Amino acid sequence: MIKYLELIRQIDLIKSIKPQEIDLYLTEGSCKITQYGKNNIVHFVGEVCSKLEIILSGKVVIERIDESGNLMTIAEFFNGDVLGGNLMFSKNPYYPMTVTAKEATLILEINKDRLFSLFSDNHEFLKSYLEYVSDHTVILGDRIKHYVNRTIRESIISYLDYECKKQNSNIIKLSMTKKALAERIGVQRTSLSREL
Repeated sequence: MIKYLELIRQIDLIKSIKPQEIDLYLTEGSCKITQYGKNNIVHFVGEVCSKLEIILSGKVVIERIDESGNLMTIAEFFNGDVLGGNLMFSKNPYYPMTVTAKEATLILEINKDRLFSLFSDNHEFLKSYLEYVSDHTVILGDRIKHYVNRTIRESIISYLDYECKKQNSNIIKLSMTKKALAERIGVQRTSLSREL
C-alpha cells in the first residue's frame, strides 16, 4: 500500500488531498487501486461510467473501430491523466469507445459519492478537477476535428506538424511503428506505407 501512496502523491490533481485522507479512503473502500495487464480492456463501448479514474502508472488508449474495420487511436493517457472526468456526470454516462491498457497499468478509482464530498469539502481539489477536465475536453475536441474528413496525406502532415511542435524541432524522432501510427491516424498500415 505504501508504494501506491507514493505514486498517488505524485499526481497533481490529488496534491490538495492529505495523505492520511487518501489512506482512509483506500481503507474504507471509497477509493481503490486496480491493476490492468497489457492489452486488457479497461472499459467496453456502452459501459456505464460510475467512477473517476486516475492513471498512476502505465498507458491507456481510447480506440474506435470504423465501418471498414480500421482501428483508430483517438487518445492516449499516461500517469496523472483522468478517465471518465467529463463523462461521469453526463445524462448519458456511457463510454462511447473502447478503453484499453496498452501496457501494465495502475489506476486509482474514486467512487462518485467520495468525489462529491471532495468537491464540497476541498475547493482546491474542485478547482484542479474543473481545470483539468476543461483543458482535456478542448484537447480531445481538437484531436477529433483534426482527423475527421482528412486525406491520409493531410493526417500524416498534421501528425508530423504536431510532433515538430511537441519536440520543438524540425527534425523529429518517431517513436512508434508504422502499425501504431496507422492506428493513431485511423488508416490501414498498407495505405500509410504507400503514402509515406
